[in-house]
Amino acid sequence: MRRFNPDWGFVLHVTRPAVLLAPRSYLDEIAAGLREAGVQDAVKQRDSEPIFDWLTRLISLQGITDAVAFGFDARHGGVRFADVERALRHVPICPRLRCYWAFDSCGYRKGAGTCAEPGLLPFCPLPKHRLRKGALNVAAYSLFLFIRDVCDGDFVGWIDERLAAADPGVGVSGRAVLMQASLLDPLRHIDGVGPKLWNMMLADLLLAGDPERERWMTTGANMIAIDTLVHNFLHRTGVLRRFNAEHAYGPGCYAPNGCAEIIMSLAQRIDAREFNPANPAVFPRFVQHALWGFCAAWGWNICNGNRIVDRRRCENTHCPSFADCDRVPLKDARD
Repeated sequence: MRRFNPDWGFVLHVTRPAVLLAPRSYLDEIAAGLREAGVQDAVKQRDSEPIFDWLTRLISLQGITDAVAFGFDARHGGVRFADVERALRHVPICPRLRCYWAFDSCGYRKGAGTCAEPGLLPFCPLPKHRLRKGALNVAAYSLFLFIRDVCDGDFVGWIDERLAAADPGVGVSGRAVLMQASLLDPLRHIDGVGPKLWNMMLADLLLAGDPERERWMTTGANMIAIDTLVHNFLHRTGVLRRFNAEHAYGPGCYAPNGCAEIIMSLAQRIDAREFNPANPAVFPRFVQHALWGFCAAWGWNICNGNRIVDRRRCENTHCPSFADCDRVPLKDARD
């Protein structure tokens, strides 16, 4: 196996423009969004209802533009905590709706009009919420039942308890990873919500839900989600090749020596307080967001398939990273 010598000087140079272009108001913008949605007050009061409503609104964004998703909900009402609570006020006929653990494999499909208990479907409240696709109905009920049954109705208290139980102590190596896993491991079983989306939602909730909760801040700052833009940036710039870490987008991004590990290590070498004194010194989420914003069409729109021909070396001389970048083609020209 070929040995590699991580060239962190190169990585710092080629990613520096993206970090410099990242909004200094990153934390402030997250806090403003949570404040507007009533989430910050909900955290203080340990009120799960506004947090549920905020989460389901974000879950509805999966696989579609924000405008289309929000427009659909505006026309049809979406689904709120009170809606599901009202629907389940009486013991439901379907045994899968009686508790979180029984709900597993509900199997509702809106288009096909099927579920795991087809004979009971006409009496089921779940399909009656007019959502864009059936998976969103399933996600809403699964999340509601998780909060009601697993968290005893107190999602904030559950987070506090999970983080406290997993915390090995300030300064212990891997502390944030252990606390992060304590939340993600049970949440990943909620139907219809994948780990990438949980990383994104929890990062915002933990970073700005209550800045006085140190465990929340530490955990949220270290939650990163690798999408195709970030993966492709690390490929195009040559970071993956220099680290002998080339891989297809997907699970390999979270494997040892994958995209997530590289970004975590990069963040250890960047003092994020340079960009905003309120930032944690080590802030992987900020670094990941900076790389994403550098590439995204609704960000700086610099390093993406709209600007670069995948089978050729990048020719965008206006890119601030151009002089340092290895400009590795995303695809083999023979493909």
